[in-house]
Amino acid sequence: MSVWFAYYLRLGEFVPLSSAPILAVVAALALSVPIFVVSGLYRAIFRYSGLPAMLTMARALGVYGLLYAAVFTAMGVDGVPRTVGLIQPMLLLLFVGSSRALARVWIGDVHRTKRERASLRQVLIYGAGSAGRQLAAAMANGQELRVVGYLDDDERLRGQVLNGLPIHYPADLPGILEVRPVTDVLLALPNLSRHRRNDILASLLPYRLAVRTLPAMADLAAGRVSLSDVQELDVDDLLGREPVKPNGLLLNRNTRDKVVLVTGAGGSIGSELCRQILKTGPRLLLLVEMSEFALYQVHQDLLALAGGTADGSARLAEAKVDAGIEIVPLLASVCDEDRMHEIMDTWRPDTVYHAAAYKHVPMVEHNPAQGVRNNVWGTRVCAEAATLCGVRNFVLISTDKAVRPTNVMGATKRLAEMVLQALAERGQATPGGTVFSMVRFGNVLGSSGSVVPLFRQQIKDGGPITLTHADITRYFMSIPEAAQLVIQAGAMASGGDVFVLDMGQPVRIYDLASRMVELSGLVVKNEANPDGDIELCVTGLRPGEKLYEELLIGDNPEPTQHPRIMAAHEDFLPWGRLSQQLDALGMALGVNDVPVIRRMLGQLVPGYQPMGDVVDWVHMAQEREAPQADLG
Repeated sequence: MSVWFAYYLRLGEFVPLSSAPILAVVAALALSVPIFVVSGLYRAIFRYSGLPAMLTMARALGVYGLLYAAVFTAMGVDGVPRTVGLIQPMLLLLFVGSSRALARVWIGDVHRTKRERASLRQVLIYGAGSAGRQLAAAMANGQELRVVGYLDDDERLRGQVLNGLPIHYPADLPGILEVRPVTDVLLALPNLSRHRRNDILASLLPYRLAVRTLPAMADLAAGRVSLSDVQELDVDDLLGREPVKPNGLLLNRNTRDKVVLVTGAGGSIGSELCRQILKTGPRLLLLVEMSEFALYQVHQDLLALAGGTADGSARLAEAKVDAGIEIVPLLASVCDEDRMHEIMDTWRPDTVYHAAAYKHVPMVEHNPAQGVRNNVWGTRVCAEAATLCGVRNFVLISTDKAVRPTNVMGATKRLAEMVLQALAERGQATPGGTVFSMVRFGNVLGSSGSVVPLFRQQIKDGGPITLTHADITRYFMSIPEAAQLVIQAGAMASGGDVFVLDMGQPVRIYDLASRMVELSGLVVKNEANPDGDIELCVTGLRPGEKLYEELLIGDNPEPTQHPRIMAAHEDFLPWGRLSQQLDALGMALGVNDVPVIRRMLGQLVPGYQPMGDVVDWVHMAQEREAPQADLG
């Protein structure tokens, strides 16, 4: 057909395909079919063909055109006009390309797909850089969202078109929303500072748009971005806190090429401590955990980080972890004196990070004896074992709830701090003894007890979001930043130090919940807006819960060589007096006399003011049964 039309364009009339014209047809078939076979054009599936298939076809026809023109234009054949050697390849390119495009439209149901895509949720990508372009390309054939344009702060790009999608200036968003029913904004700004990202989020709040984000640029190093990379906003983004780059000298001082032991290694803080320590290159990492499943999980995660699994190589490159580090998982309770002495005596660790503790305030309030036993006795057992086995550094992970506590958990953590302070004072006369220190900080984002995952699930379920009090405030910090600061603080210790992390400004939980609702593209339901989507319900403070937390007992914090770490001076009892009172407290624990336990905690921990009555489950059950026994 292309030969026939070439003759028509050259002569102005259709000629019969005989004699000389048939030679042009035979030559076209003889040249094109082998080239097309070798190029794989006959193996292509038309309905899924795209730009790569069209480029392959163009290359094959380019080779064919050169050969065909060489025969009929350069060399010449009697009866065949030389221009046919040029016109026919161009017509063949047009016919072959259009036939495949038509097949893609009709066989691939593109006409129906366009109607279906018109009904998808429409999104804008904030950021017209490389990450934004990759994300748009990955979503081009998606069945969930439809990209309708970009937003970008560069005013020079305003009104430009990128791969068929318009680029808008953020100030144009109200006008865009009047024309298009946009429901989502995807932040493709992986290198943006948290402060700037927080400003962008604030500017998007009035428009009822669900906002999601891409991971950090380190996660995009392979150059592949897909819709699965799009995440819910980190709460770090909601809070706008910018982490401080760690001090490499402090980070490595007590861990690099050393034997390091972490208790509570399967918990939120313990597991992140292990990850951060692993990156510093310890000689041996000992994981001590009471929960078998949690120990298994953190061990597998660390093996992957160190290149011990099939997917470890990529993570190894990112984390810069030495694959030769030995990681030993050990099932043990920190209250088991024989087991902890056995572990420390066997490996003689240089540094111990004591993260094992019961931390959930209402749970410990309902089980106070176990909270005291695990948090206080567990710390004493580990600290004394460390002293006997020559551990150089012992760091306790403490909490802001230890300051003027109103609950058993906070009181036990303050008492654990006092145990280390007293042991440090006792051991100051011994050169080369264990250096005890403790690091106090507030809530960490994404921990097992964090409100953030709970709020996110409640929003997903359609609400309501449950708050214990409208005015409750908390300090927040990301788990990786907290773990890094703990390691750095421990490296500055000289003995008995109480370090306090700078948590920034406290956050009102009601405001945090409201912002999470708004950034999900929804509206808070309240008296001012009864037609809203998600209601915030106040349920009342739980046993032992405070409206706000503090980080210092006194008002005399001192700066350290790290801008986010302060040193506090807290009063404590000398070991001679403290150990006697701990023994007396142990007797009350043995019979689960909760009123006496609470009273003794009040005598030992200055500022401890229990809220409400005893809510220990066992104690309350025994009190209910006692009158019935008397009647019997």
